[in-house]
Amino acid sequence: MQVPLYQAKAEFFRMLGHPVRIRVLELLQGGPVAVRDLLTEIEIEPSSLSQQLAVLRRSGIVVSIREGSTVSYALAGGDVAELLRAARRILTELLAGRNELLAELRQTEPPARSGPAHPKPAPEQGPPARPEAPLPVPLPVPQGGPGGG
Repeated sequence: MQVPLYQAKAEFFRMLGHPVRIRVLELLQGGPVAVRDLLTEIEIEPSSLSQQLAVLRRSGIVVSIREGSTVSYALAGGDVAELLRAARRILTELLAGRNELLAELRQTEPPARSGPAHPKPAPEQGPPARPEAPLPVPLPVPQGGPGGG
């Protein structure tokens, strides 16, 4: 049974949904990059990078290139770089829209009031308070026991 296109797209975007994978793809836009250079740029554990590279390789979005003892990775095609550029444009527009909204909100903000921001409610009106009775004063305890000694 064939997977619907929308589901295949969702799985594709889920595969991209890890910051390390996105960073790897960004670094590969300029051409093949050795794994040791990816490690230097991304600053994660080698095993974590290896795991993320395996996900990208299995999906077919990157290819590995072995030259002697050096393993490098490259984008499998130019469409991935275009997708990353499109994502950058979309994010730029979204953030610009938020900045415009924030500026508009700040312009239409009412002037600050003096006094407390949330006035305290008036106390409930009940019977008048009775004056408090004075506290009893302790009597001195005689020293020396019975007989006053």
